[in-house]
Amino acid sequence: MASVAELKEKHAAATASVNSLRERLRQKRERLLDTDVARYSKTQGRAAVSFNSTDLVCCRTLQGHSGKVGADELTLISLPQFWRSILRTSCFKPDIGIDIPLLLQALVIGRLSPWEGFLSKSYVYSLDWTPEKNWIVSASQDGRLIVWNALTSQKTHAIKLHCPWVMTCAFAPNGQSVACGGLDSACSIFNLNSQPDRDGNMPVSRILTGHKGYVSSCQYVPDQETRLITSSGDQTCALWDVTTGQRISIFGGEFPSGHTADVLSVSINSSNSNMFVSGSCDATVRLWDIRIASRAVRTYHGHEGDINSVKFFPDGQRFGTGSDDGTCRLFDMRTGHQLQVYSREQDRNDTELSTVTSIAFSISGRLLFAGYSNGDCYVWDTLLAEVVLNLGNLQNSHDGRISCLGLSSDGSALCTGSWDKNLKIWAFSGHRKIV
Repeated sequence: MASVAELKEKHAAATASVNSLRERLRQKRERLLDTDVARYSKTQGRAAVSFNSTDLVCCRTLQGHSGKVGADELTLISLPQFWRSILRTSCFKPDIGIDIPLLLQALVIGRLSPWEGFLSKSYVYSLDWTPEKNWIVSASQDGRLIVWNALTSQKTHAIKLHCPWVMTCAFAPNGQSVACGGLDSACSIFNLNSQPDRDGNMPVSRILTGHKGYVSSCQYVPDQETRLITSSGDQTCALWDVTTGQRISIFGGEFPSGHTADVLSVSINSSNSNMFVSGSCDATVRLWDIRIASRAVRTYHGHEGDINSVKFFPDGQRFGTGSDDGTCRLFDMRTGHQLQVYSREQDRNDTELSTVTSIAFSISGRLLFAGYSNGDCYVWDTLLAEVVLNLGNLQNSHDGRISCLGLSSDGSALCTGSWDKNLKIWAFSGHRKIV
């Protein structure tokens, strides 16, 4: 029989073997979960993407958002209704650019003239590419929704809006309709094939009403021209039937798993259109299933500020975020793990933290485009979390805050919108395999 010492020795060896196996399993699990993309990529010998100033060039500047909205046009929106919309939001976004004391002054003295200077700035707030054709729609606080031909820079439609405080716009999947929403708490649908009225204005084909706060974001469900998802300052998202104007489902609100502050952005999974994510001022992202509106599927934490932008990764298994905390992050939709943090170095001359306003992925997913409040637009290597290019340093860059950006459906061009009133189209001269 084995002695006690021999048994202890065998037990110690078995314990060491088990611990070694556990460590190997832990390392294997981490690699499978991809919980540290940059570290894993470097261990696999992945080289960083190399860009220079000639690989992405500004080929066109779209100028046209410069019209002033005066007091005569502001009468089209009910100011008491607008004021209630602001008061109902749980936290008012300073990025909207409205001075609350100035608005209060205008309401008290019954004059709208103080707003003319603000509205003449014509900030571009949102843009979207048509899925198949080379068209871009943009929304600005000049009270216009403009549809552009991206190849010729010509305006094909200039739609006068009933509410100048527009915050979002989107093309329908067929490219025949556009939607927009803003501080009037409604989402308006325009059929681009409609005939203008006697004054030359495009008629509204449908108005989606029901939100109790500003409409911050809207997106059509892919391959479904009749379904649209909106996010709002009332802490909810909503699914709409555009044909009937009826609200099908509400996500959040009275449900305990919903957001606790304004919802600023939504992104629908192109691989599974039943799933979408929403980013909020409560610094969280929530995953929703449109078939189960009563609760969020999962909540993602990590940011320390308002989440201004969310976008699904091309494979539909991950998504990216951009926040007021100055970082972009990459999350695994299935596991809830934070895979990567994209954090820029703060310039010593910057007195305020530059916030991330908008993000987009290249078609391959290797590049992440991020717009910042200081006018920078970084191109990140998503694997190594390294900046490969800053469009803000290039010739013909924007002279103001980057408010929105988006990639064309074929991935050949990037469009950026800014508070300098302009949109710019950037063309890739190389790196097509990476992009």
